[in-house]
Amino acid sequence: MDTAAGSRRRVRAKNTDMLYYTASILMGTLGLSYAAVPLYRMFCSATGLGGAPMVGETKFAPERLVPKDNHRRIKVRFNADTSTSLQWSFLPQQRQVSVLPGETALAFYTAKNKSKDDVIGIATYNVAPSKVAPHFNKIQCFCFEEQKLTAGESVDMPIFFFIDPEFANDPDMADVDTVTLSYTFFKARGMPFEKQPGLAEQQMQEATA
Repeated sequence: MDTAAGSRRRVRAKNTDMLYYTASILMGTLGLSYAAVPLYRMFCSATGLGGAPMVGETKFAPERLVPKDNHRRIKVRFNADTSTSLQWSFLPQQRQVSVLPGETALAFYTAKNKSKDDVIGIATYNVAPSKVAPHFNKIQCFCFEEQKLTAGESVDMPIFFFIDPEFANDPDMADVDTVTLSYTFFKARGMPFEKQPGLAEQQMQEATA
């Protein structure tokens, strides 16, 4: 009788331990899923993965912001897209600019909330060709920051950037004459950021509609 009771206690204790273990795994996984997006952004900014321009204070040292006058100018084109869930118009104010490696440049995008409600948007960005990303540096940018526009409001958003002077010494950049900087705006509230359709998904939806 005592043996049977002891066996039941051991089974209950084992089941309780398993429940706590499973719960801790689920909580840890949930925490990682919420942290994944900001960690991925930080990783991309530090490494240039996926065409994300790199960010780093040492890259903004005055001695690095000296134009390479003997180098060819690089065309930087601007692209703008919006998620289907966001009722905004979003356009670059200029089609392109021409810069030397080491030369700073200022460009603007304009966003307008076309809905009847206040809306918060958030933008992602990338550079093409992706191999240019380690040399593309943003000093000021509206990416990954929530932008609230009231109903009908329009706002100009600046991007202040430069192409690192090391671009001129990188043999992999010898065939690069044009760089495209693309921004995509998503709705930041009311729909999880990670689940909103990106440009590729939008194009696929339109093709099958």
